[in-house]
Amino acid sequence: MFSFIHAADIHLDSPLKGLENYPDAPVDQIRLAARRAFDNLIETAIDEKVAFLLLAGDLYDGDWKDFNTGIYFISRMGRLREAGIPVFMVSGNHDAASQITRSLKLPDNVTLFGHRIAGTAHIEHLGVAVHGQSFSSRSVMDDLVRNYPQGEPALFNIGLLHTSLNGRPGHEPYAPCTLDTLRSKGYEYWALGHVHQREVICRDPWVVFSGNIQGRHIRETGPKGCTLVSVDEGMVTAVVERELDVLRWAICRVNPGFCGTLDALCDHVRDAFDTERAKADGRPLAVRLIVEGTTPLHNRLHERQLQLSEEFRAIAANLGDVWLEKVVLKTRRSAERREILSDDSPLHSLLRSVEELRFEHSDLAGLVPEFEKLRSKLPPELLGEGDPFQPGEEELVSLREEIKELLVATIAGGGRHEN
Repeated sequence: MFSFIHAADIHLDSPLKGLENYPDAPVDQIRLAARRAFDNLIETAIDEKVAFLLLAGDLYDGDWKDFNTGIYFISRMGRLREAGIPVFMVSGNHDAASQITRSLKLPDNVTLFGHRIAGTAHIEHLGVAVHGQSFSSRSVMDDLVRNYPQGEPALFNIGLLHTSLNGRPGHEPYAPCTLDTLRSKGYEYWALGHVHQREVICRDPWVVFSGNIQGRHIRETGPKGCTLVSVDEGMVTAVVERELDVLRWAICRVNPGFCGTLDALCDHVRDAFDTERAKADGRPLAVRLIVEGTTPLHNRLHERQLQLSEEFRAIAANLGDVWLEKVVLKTRRSAERREILSDDSPLHSLLRSVEELRFEHSDLAGLVPEFEKLRSKLPPELLGEGDPFQPGEEELVSLREEIKELLVATIAGGGRHEN
């Protein structure tokens, strides 16, 4: 009987995104979150006395800024070496052979599978064969599984693979494959990486995305960690998730429908934050608040959005170790407000004009020339993914909706009778 740990998508030294603009944000937790979560992984492996550790790609988040990232990793592998724990790993799209220019000699307890062909490593005393292949470049669109060897009948076979499988929302379709292809190899366990949300795809054989070990932004909410697998007489007997994250992200949805005043809404928000804080089990918590539903406070909320956001931030700060990442309003006006939007009202015509507004240029610099001067002064790292001067269709639709709600709140008097 033995056990092993399957982890993936470590993204060492990748910064957390969404709290950097707040002066009271947990700077140390943000800057060192990936390392601290990785430390938790190492400690879990040692405490559980696992036979080996699997890392299914994206150990790094691209090329290192300096050698400190590599030295840190090697030092942690040294701890596992002292504990007699070997490590088997593949590279993914973020740490592919073409993405990492710096290198350090790996300790002798670490096996990194090559990117040219699929390889096999044997753990003789356990009767285990680990099969794997790394990414050669950031964008691998071939099915790597077809080149993996067939499972060895007398051994417990593990496939180590960085893949999108048959596609997952929010993830590039790298190294696509099918469940049938995985099953055809005759392995007992497939340790997958690339998809950051934990998911058990199949139990016969076991096909598992362990998810990443630390959420990096609001799209990576909930517990993050690794998978602890127990094996007895060549069969998987237990597959258990172990939480490793040191800062947790959560989306908190609040319905103001039964709140007659803004003070009552603030109380409701405080209770919701407190509930999410309890779920984090003592970890610092980053929260996106979404206020949604039909409410008589609709106009008032949009009229005082900036002020309320600060009040909600204060509520979070008062709870301790809770930070508000963003406030999103998705409320609808109650029935008594709908008469101002009748088809023959002037306001309705104005809103219809806003709705018909289409930005023909793909970036704000094309609409307002002064933006281009500002854009040219920004550092390059701000102008890649998420460039604020090149918003997508979703951002433009959101902008139109905000304009409409502000018009209603202002022209209709902002619901000044609502307290």
